[in-house]
Amino acid sequence: MTSSVDTAPAARGAQAYEESLEQSDRSLAEFEARHQSALDRIQHFLHGYPTMVPVIVLLVSVLAFGIVAGDRFFSAFNLSLIMQQVSIIGILAAAQSLVILTAGIDLSVAAIMVLMSVIMGNLAVSMGVPTPIALLVGFAGGTAAGALNGLLVTRLKLPPFITTLGTWNIFFALNLWLSGAQSIRSQDIDEQAPILKIFGENFGMFGAQFSYGSVLMVLIFAALWYLLNRTAWGRHVYAVGDDKEAAELAGIRTNRTLVSVYALAGLVCALGAWASIGRVGSVSPQSFYEGNLQSITAVVIGGISLFGGRGSIMGPLIGALIVGVFQSGLRLVGVDVLWQVFAIGWLIIIAVAIDQWIRKVSA
Repeated sequence: MTSSVDTAPAARGAQAYEESLEQSDRSLAEFEARHQSALDRIQHFLHGYPTMVPVIVLLVSVLAFGIVAGDRFFSAFNLSLIMQQVSIIGILAAAQSLVILTAGIDLSVAAIMVLMSVIMGNLAVSMGVPTPIALLVGFAGGTAAGALNGLLVTRLKLPPFITTLGTWNIFFALNLWLSGAQSIRSQDIDEQAPILKIFGENFGMFGAQFSYGSVLMVLIFAALWYLLNRTAWGRHVYAVGDDKEAAELAGIRTNRTLVSVYALAGLVCALGAWASIGRVGSVSPQSFYEGNLQSITAVVIGGISLFGGRGSIMGPLIGALIVGVFQSGLRLVGVDVLWQVFAIGWLIIIAVAIDQWIRKVSA
């Protein structure tokens, strides 16, 4: 004879218990949402949209200097001049951003750029090589220099900081050797290879004068934005920067991704080399000596995390504009260059502090 046990009451009790737990969780979440401070909400917002930090800083800076300096700051000439002045550093910042997104850093970007400008200039002006071929050689050389950095980082497992510090010295020495520490004059470029200076030419728009170098900078950022946000390669770059080991477990070939990032950064530097010839008006082996630090400054102020995997490629463009606005505004109000550098230094510290604060947001 068998006995049956009615399990319905127990099942109903268990279900009621689970429903009460779910209700408690919802109530707790609603309570936390209602009692979240304004500062917490700002922190969560900036965590989701980190590029808003440099955007806000840029808008506040423009308004502040517009009030202090008046019409001189808002003149079409001054605003277009800011774009021209930040064009080369902006291009270097674009290259630097790619590497920093992978949790690395590239101290050789400016050295690659200057070396490629020397190679392009020597081939086209001193050796009589057709300018298009000289440019292609420079692009290939920049890509190879970047790939070398990537191979040293991935194959030898060297820290990016040490690796690129070493290659910065190598590229700078090659630059001085190839150029003989001598500049190629503007007149010689005009006679032999005027196309090298095309990005230094200006065109008028809305009463302002813009250089083709500024247009190139914007196009580079637009192309990189597309690659990073609309392709699988871009998702891999962010994944490697966020957690390389997790990316490997997900099947991403991290070393190949890293080498491609450094190679692309080198190509961007080579494009910057072409633009720099037009900007300077000559090929100078001593130009943009502080470009490495200035590019890192634009990246940090632009909201890309130095820990990798976070930030928008458009941030460094805004960061470069912020630096340009500060320098222009402070110059217009008569502040000494020394204190302009002082102000930029504080901008860097504040930007890193904000990044650290944003990263502490609870998941």
